[in-house]
Amino acid sequence: MSASFGRKASIVGAVIGLAALSACAKDEPAAKDDGTGPVTVKATDSGCDLSRRDVKSGTSTFSVSNGGSKVTEFYVYADGDRVMGEVENIGPGLKRDLIVELPTGKYQAVCKPGMVGDGIRGDLTVTGDAPSQVSADALLKQATESYQRYVNSQAVALEQKTTEFVTAVKAGDVAKAKALYPVSRTYWERIEPVAESFGDLDPKIDARVNDVEAGTEWTGYHRIEQALWVSNSTKGMEKYADQLLTDVKTVVAKAKVVKLTPLQLANGAKELLDEVATGKVTGEEDRYSHTDLWDFEANVEGSQAAIQALRPALQTRDAALVTTLDAQFKAVFTALDKYRVGDGFKPYTATEAEKKALGSAVDGLAEPVSQVAGVIAKK
Repeated sequence: MSASFGRKASIVGAVIGLAALSACAKDEPAAKDDGTGPVTVKATDSGCDLSRRDVKSGTSTFSVSNGGSKVTEFYVYADGDRVMGEVENIGPGLKRDLIVELPTGKYQAVCKPGMVGDGIRGDLTVTGDAPSQVSADALLKQATESYQRYVNSQAVALEQKTTEFVTAVKAGDVAKAKALYPVSRTYWERIEPVAESFGDLDPKIDARVNDVEAGTEWTGYHRIEQALWVSNSTKGMEKYADQLLTDVKTVVAKAKVVKLTPLQLANGAKELLDEVATGKVTGEEDRYSHTDLWDFEANVEGSQAAIQALRPALQTRDAALVTTLDAQFKAVFTALDKYRVGDGFKPYTATEAEKKALGSAVDGLAEPVSQVAGVIAKK
């Protein structure tokens, strides 16, 4: 699950490494905003101040600094809280940039101190008639079409495997349900940034117990995971299984028709690595089943799929970056190899030293992936 829906991520070694990619943001003098260049976002525990709330259509950069005491996030939402772009895990005193393509329309700019709740919201207006990236660049058009095919294939498999999982749960077949749990989640984790963009479906499907806001019922994969591994039973899980399948089918239907921008591919690739650092490396994601490494690998595979779709465009812009990306993806998969058993992984009960080693591999990949959006934004 994304930190965007209440995950209070543990800022352990892996997260510290990712956060270190950003420059310290405290005590920086305020730059005069002349209507061009990045939009400065000053996030605090009680505020979300933008240097301007009117931007031109096309590619915009939001430079987000966290002057508060809590880890924060920044989002640009379209109607229905559809995520156009996001940056997560911005620690106190740090700064991160969001590069996003926005067509003409009305949006909301949102900071989420503590990474919980609806956030501090304000209007954002986009005007102008700038051509989209895909209309102006054949390689970027090819990238989005390629990735859409990938999303469609993963969505179909997600529905199929979730149906099998739900059937086993409702039949009371604990052993089969346990075997299918990490398999069905693999397809979810590969395309989670796409699924996250559809409002509140992500927390309904993937919230952990500590992510659930007061007054909201805990549902989804992890609700059933707890029953399977803690109680070794599916008793009382029928309604949660039915709801899970309904929500997954909704995600699948939306994923098949959503139109993604090249920058959403680039940002999504980075978001998936943030997911690995904040939930999978720490062992917090699948805390009852200890199947975190299935999710870990799926997140990295999803990130790689987005980068591979962008590869032809990246090759023409920065061939050296492509070489680095190839090497670092290989390094992460190599780091995972020691935990493989058959077609899956051994239960994840890693020592702190093992977590640090995996986190370092993810850090090594996150740095070049964080550069992709900026490279793709170049004309």
